[in-house]
Amino acid sequence: MSTWIAFTVLAALMQAVRTAGQKQLTSSVSPMSSTLIRYIFGLPFALLYLLYVSGPDAPTQLSGAVSSSRFLIFASLASLAQILATFLLIKVFSFRNFTVGTSFAKTEAIQAAVLGTLVFGSALSAIGWLAVAIGFLGIFVVSIPAREGRWEPMNIVLGTLSGTAFAFTSLWLREASLSLQLPALQSAAITLVFMVSLQTLVCLTYTSLKEPQQFNAIAGRLKLAWFVGFTSAAGSVGWFTAMTLQNPALVKSLGQIEFIFTLLLTTLFFKERVTTREMFGVAGIIVSVILILLTNVIPAQARMT
Repeated sequence: MSTWIAFTVLAALMQAVRTAGQKQLTSSVSPMSSTLIRYIFGLPFALLYLLYVSGPDAPTQLSGAVSSSRFLIFASLASLAQILATFLLIKVFSFRNFTVGTSFAKTEAIQAAVLGTLVFGSALSAIGWLAVAIGFLGIFVVSIPAREGRWEPMNIVLGTLSGTAFAFTSLWLREASLSLQLPALQSAAITLVFMVSLQTLVCLTYTSLKEPQQFNAIAGRLKLAWFVGFTSAAGSVGWFTAMTLQNPALVKSLGQIEFIFTLLLTTLFFKERVTTREMFGVAGIIVSVILILLTNVIPAQARMT
């Protein structure tokens, strides 16, 4: 299996678990405080991972990264875009039918494909475009409200904008990581530590100035906060490494198997029944994943033989 595929599967699984934890936080903390928890409690794990992959060279590599203007620009832009994307996504959780909004946030894959082609010239193959489109259709089918539900325009707008911000995050962090010209594991880890450090600082400053009372609310949910921090860091390790190795549009398209993981968690642990519409959506995602695997795994194996 290609390395980027393994890291993407890890990221999708961790994101499904982390999202479940973050949804529980929304009942007791504000959207920005929930965003802060993701970063401040994830930073120690990101630092430990950097030390693991770089060893004693970690401080030198990190110092070299922050002295690069190209790295600083793209990593800083990616940091701010991810804060905005996460904040918008958490706002979506406050809507009654938040599944619609979160599904539109998943348009980040097709938005990353379009923006990557227009801005960075990282075009996909024809089959790559087909895989992204089918995966998007699968997610869209799932997002259609039930008969008693309804479309909420603001929910859709916030979800789509969240997807746009996530798409820019993916593209900019890839540029930042590639600018370091280090092995993928190390460059991704350095980019992750820098971004999470900056994000922690931004969110901590905002919370201190605008929502100081939220610190007490966070202190009351420490166990869940550490859980969200760990799963967030583990997921980010997967995303950052995969997107250093591969076009973010393909990574995010394959990453849509997160929905399948979420569905399994819902079915196995909460005993909720899967609807026919959800099965059609899963089928679309599976077809998308198969296309990506056919065009990236099998050719690589053929070259090896």
